[in-house]
Amino acid sequence: MIITKKALPRRTFLRGAGTALALPLLDAMVPALSAVARTAANPVKRLGFLYLPNGVAMNHTGIDYWKPVGEGTGFELSPILKPLEPYRSRLVTVSGLSHGQAESLGDGNGDHTRSTATWLNGVHPNFTQGADVRAGVTADQLAAAEFGKETPLPSIELAVDLNFLVGNCDNGYSCTYLNTLAWRTATTPLPTENNPRAVFERMFGDGGTPAQRLAQVRKDRSILDAVEADMQRLYRRVGAADRARTDEYFDAVREVERRLQKAEISPVEFDPDAGLERPPVGIPDSFGDHVRLMFDLQWLAYQADITRVFTFMYGREVGSRTYPEIGLAGGHHAMSHHGDRPEALERYARLNTYQTDLFRYFVDRLASTPDGDGTLLDHALLLYGAGMSNPNIHSHNDIPLVLVGGASGHLQGGRHLVAPLKTPMTNLLVSMLDKSGVQVDRLGDNTGRLDLGPVPEPLSGV
Repeated sequence: MIITKKALPRRTFLRGAGTALALPLLDAMVPALSAVARTAANPVKRLGFLYLPNGVAMNHTGIDYWKPVGEGTGFELSPILKPLEPYRSRLVTVSGLSHGQAESLGDGNGDHTRSTATWLNGVHPNFTQGADVRAGVTADQLAAAEFGKETPLPSIELAVDLNFLVGNCDNGYSCTYLNTLAWRTATTPLPTENNPRAVFERMFGDGGTPAQRLAQVRKDRSILDAVEADMQRLYRRVGAADRARTDEYFDAVREVERRLQKAEISPVEFDPDAGLERPPVGIPDSFGDHVRLMFDLQWLAYQADITRVFTFMYGREVGSRTYPEIGLAGGHHAMSHHGDRPEALERYARLNTYQTDLFRYFVDRLASTPDGDGTLLDHALLLYGAGMSNPNIHSHNDIPLVLVGGASGHLQGGRHLVAPLKTPMTNLLVSMLDKSGVQVDRLGDNTGRLDLGPVPEPLSGV
């Protein structure tokens, strides 16, 4: 651990055997920061992109399960978005946006693939099932290229489904397109990680072989044991408020470790007759437990400034996951083809509401965690939504999207923003980058920007 005489560096680590534990922002670090950085005018900004596969239940039988009633500030949240009601003043629901590049454009079927491949770039993917995949640099990676200059990891790509599919997955399209939202270059997709232990090791591992680190896990030892000496030196250098803050952070790390260990010793139930491979050891038994654990890892990453950018896939398009924990039988993709039957739409809306309730868990975490002069939620901007609206007809028009967070004081929340139909979704993505201080001239098929309120000074050109 390197400590200056006047203050702790913001990039301070507690080190031990195979461990590098980054710390959250402490009062003792503030003197090392610039005067501007100490103000609300220039806090650390964070971005997150959360993807719902297979669309959502929309307005097909007189009930609009997703779109709010009313425009502007006088709106009522829909059933699917109702779990976010406590954060009404911190959200903007956006209607009317479309992904024209997800349409066939002569390539035939494959709407599910194109939903994922275009979501964050607005670029029609190359029609191939071979190695010559091509899409476009995604919004998250444009931000990561800037923010990653100051963080150990430029970005994290999270998922809950296995990333093992190869070849043709959707009417002649490579499975590669279904397995990630993030493209570093037009030909470089970034793999997602669904194993919480692997994410944890990426965040906090430092040296040693995987076998050595696994041996430590099997001894039921915490990474905090490995950094005990550095921890005690830290406590002698900081005040009572910082010690309390670090104690809370360490408790959160311990709790995540406990849940990781529980998942690693619990057998995962699966149906071998479904044609799936056995999931890796360490995947929680239930979908909800898995999602919450991945969210908690990202929460820790935000706290310690390990990364400021992440993508998260609630599932893979055309996936057949079941949800017995909420009493829903049948696979996800099959449920999405509801045939406009009221009872089928209601069932699908129940699943979508459950997904939002899990998202609320993450938002709660951010809202309750101090960060500088505010909270993590104050300094984050999260996009939550899907690449399809009505999945029954594979529609890419008026896709479901909602922004949540404070954007470091630059998001005017409490609104339902209705754009003209067929407005490119990339207009929203460019506006989100503006809010984060990342300036881009063009992203995919964007034609302009959405009015999300004043923007900060750009960090630099991209």
